Amino acid sequence: MTRRLVGLLVLVWFAALPVGTARADDASDAFRSVVAAQAEAFRRDDWPAAFSYASPGIQAQFGTIERFRDMVLGAYTAVARPRVFEFEAATTVNGRPTQPVFIVGPDGIAQRALYFMQRQPDGSWKIDGCMLLPLADRTT
Repeated sequence: MTRRLVGLLVLVWFAALPVGTARADDASDAFRSVVAAQAEAFRRDDWPAAFSYASPGIQAQFGTIERFRDMVLGAYTAVARPRVFEFEAATTVNGRPTQPVFIVGPDGIAQRALYFMQRQPDGSWKIDGCMLLPLADRTT
């Protein structure tokens, strides 16, 4: 890995601080509900439903359900087809509400998926991106 990538990973890791207890309690259930619903849609290959949990910005970035599906299956197979999917405590990363999930992909490699959450004007939450971080100490 390049120094820049390592630096970014270290920054993300140390910036992931638990949110305040009241805020975490309020948002954590909502975050988990949205992320779990998208994970279930992936499991069923229900790509329109999976796409519906993405924020408007993510939807605009990909434009179509097909492009979204191709990106997920190409770069996020561990998220789309996990062997293990375990929620961790809600956090903030660089000021962004985040739902971490411990996952083990179909290849047996453990990773932490950081789901960046975005509150919508109606008060609901959508997924505004996902970052995968390797976890060398938890492979199966």
